[in-house]
Amino acid sequence: MAAGEKSSKGSSPAGLLPPDEVVFGRSAAMQGVRQKVNKVIGMDVPVLLEGDGGTGKELIARWVHAHSPWKDGPFVKVNCAAIPGTLLESELFGFEKGAFTGAIHRKPGRVELAQGGTLFLDEIGEIDRSLQAKLLQFLQDGRFSRIGGGEEQSQQTRVICSTNKNLEKEIEAGRFRSDLFYRINVVRIAMPRLRDRLEDVPLLAEYLRVFYMKQFGLEREPLNVDTICYLQSLPWPGNIRELSNSIARYVLIGSDSASLPETQNARAVSRAATGKKAGSLKQIAKGAIIEMERNLILEALRTNHWNRRKAAQELKISYRALIYKIREAGIGARRSVSTLEQPRTNPFAAD
Repeated sequence: MAAGEKSSKGSSPAGLLPPDEVVFGRSAAMQGVRQKVNKVIGMDVPVLLEGDGGTGKELIARWVHAHSPWKDGPFVKVNCAAIPGTLLESELFGFEKGAFTGAIHRKPGRVELAQGGTLFLDEIGEIDRSLQAKLLQFLQDGRFSRIGGGEEQSQQTRVICSTNKNLEKEIEAGRFRSDLFYRINVVRIAMPRLRDRLEDVPLLAEYLRVFYMKQFGLEREPLNVDTICYLQSLPWPGNIRELSNSIARYVLIGSDSASLPETQNARAVSRAATGKKAGSLKQIAKGAIIEMERNLILEALRTNHWNRRKAAQELKISYRALIYKIREAGIGARRSVSTLEQPRTNPFAAD
């Protein structure tokens, strides 16, 4: 889903969600999150989700919506970090025809589209201070007006916010209003980093393996015990998002070494882990180059929805050269989408 787009309008996103045991795992840290979440499901109070990027804040917001009294309404996400401050007000509150140059028709905002459902303000710490007062008014009394419109509208919407910033420090720096913070900070839930819940890695990895096999139309064996143990030894600075990308590479490439983070030479690390000699410097360099090319090709293919001609243009190589490199890298061919079950959005790809 593109940044700032509304989602699940008029329907519950429950179909996008993994089973509860995958969402919350088995770790003590996530069980604490689950206890707090269960207490706020049916309460019409703002919820503030805090945590590093990739810890699953959006997944929890969707889970809360899907199990709440607002589940039959839309789940509307606004990525506050992706929309420039000058455009965010019109995206949030909409505008009337003629409100500004280019406003050739009336447009409802995301707040209006979330009527009867949940409004998810992702990375609320990125909102310009000039817009925070209008957002505060809406959160206080549920009323707002479109840009260029004089009439106020009333809205019944559940609001969930997320941030990867320390909002108290943002207040001290004068970038975030304290009254807005107190308004959204009714129930505060801190999402743990993946390295603080490593016991959940096997469960997450297996769910993601099955998910990507369905998406790519490929079959891959479950990760072996040694690889799972290795994954549990990593710091995962990118959290679940990084793990998700690693498992996607494993399914595409078809070797355990592909599950290692991109920042490492998978082959060199694998040899070191098994006690084999690393080989000459020239061999190591060649392996690193092949691994780098493989990752670049995979990224280009995924970005261009597996259109190989567009991927070749992006990589600035000929189509024939790309085909050769795909075969050399051992990247499995993706089946036609028409032969597959239509892939669902990966709930772990977002925050």
